[in-house]
Amino acid sequence: MEKRTAACIVLFFTSFLLAGAQTAFDKKLESLYRNSVATITPGELSALMKSGTALVLLDIRSEEEFGISHIRTANFLDYGSFNTRMVDKFNKDSPIIVYCSVGYRSERVGEKLKSAGFKNVRNLYGGIFQWVNEGHPVVNKTNHPTDSVHTYNRNWSQWLTKGIKVY
Repeated sequence: MEKRTAACIVLFFTSFLLAGAQTAFDKKLESLYRNSVATITPGELSALMKSGTALVLLDIRSEEEFGISHIRTANFLDYGSFNTRMVDKFNKDSPIIVYCSVGYRSERVGEKLKSAGFKNVRNLYGGIFQWVNEGHPVVNKTNHPTDSVHTYNRNWSQWLTKGIKVY
């Protein structure tokens, strides 16, 4: 019984410490997000992808950011020149997952997609930073696995805790 109690205490404090480690990033995301687009966690997206569910994954960062690394099946759509005509080829009932570095730009694009009639739009919570921080794979422009992530600039790079930071 003592071992079980000790194990529970260790588990509780470990959970508390891990939750605290994400608090600063979560608070940053809370300050950025309007909560106008539903989010999906990296773990949920990974499971959805592994299940074989047909979905559309949109990386809306710059071409340079996308070239450094992206999620393997992502379609590139530049945030700076985005318009809804770019997504005319996609079914408005299909699950659409948008992402950028941390989720700010992708939430703006998600809002436009919803306004254009797309019914199942979600924003990747924490963007590619959180995806990589949780150990999910990315590929470079030649579709080879990489550890590099374009971090937008030095200030934003603080939120990437795994991988190689590129600006």
